[in-house]
Amino acid sequence: MLKKLAVAGLLIAGPAFADTVNVNTYTGAADAPVNPKNIAVFDVAAIDTLDALGVKPAGAVTNVYVTYLDDATKDAAPIGNLFEPDFEAVAALAPDLIIAGGRSSKVAPELAKIAPTIDMTIWEDTVGQGLERLGAFGKIFGKEAEATALAESFNTTLAETKEAATGKGKALIVMTNGPKVSAYGAAGRFGWLHKATGLPEAIADVEQATHGEAISFEFIADANPDILIVIDRLAAIGKEGDSAKVTLDNELVHGTNAWKDGKVIYLDPAPLYIAGGGIQSMTSTLNQIKAAFEG
Repeated sequence: MLKKLAVAGLLIAGPAFADTVNVNTYTGAADAPVNPKNIAVFDVAAIDTLDALGVKPAGAVTNVYVTYLDDATKDAAPIGNLFEPDFEAVAALAPDLIIAGGRSSKVAPELAKIAPTIDMTIWEDTVGQGLERLGAFGKIFGKEAEATALAESFNTTLAETKEAATGKGKALIVMTNGPKVSAYGAAGRFGWLHKATGLPEAIADVEQATHGEAISFEFIADANPDILIVIDRLAAIGKEGDSAKVTLDNELVHGTNAWKDGKVIYLDPAPLYIAGGGIQSMTSTLNQIKAAFEG
């Protein structure tokens, strides 16, 4: 609150843009300045897609966690973290455009008091919204040809992954958090891995909670998936603790078809967990799944 009060004295009128473009955002259609030069970004999925388009932020959240985005953000001014913006730093940056989304979505109205702000959250439809954000950024930054090429490349990868996954059996998506394990169904946070690839669920009634359904190893054994797709949360956020490979290395999991057939797929967790919906994140995740089936 003190930061919000302090920043009031720093706020200045943002630049007046003669040209704007209307794009779809998480909260509906919105006008954004054309080709803004000075942008502040509070969403890692947005940083991912902007990086693919060759757009670097002037200000970005600290700790993006995704190593391939280190170069994209190394020269950006720190403007807070995903949950708490540094309003003074944002105001001092005097951005032409602020991009919020995901974990920063709830502070978008406060950020909009500083400069034009768009909420580019990706949530209910990871692939659909991810491609929509790619197209919107292409329009805003004059990178429509690049956005189209990226979308076409992604769709090719998706088609190849679907083909590789066909007939391979039923999958269970789990996330480990040290010794704890949660499951995700087709309607859950990582459900696009089922819906986009056509992989059927090993069990259909997984609780659709944001953080997944807490499960036991007996649950995994009873589900007996042909494919076990694993996300290691501690690795995604750089925390120490039991790795997913350690947690799942037990007799109950060993008895599953997935373990016996070598179809336990440990995904690169940070892109999926932190930058989910970014065009590079989605493409790399699909490539990992495709490689697991083809290998």
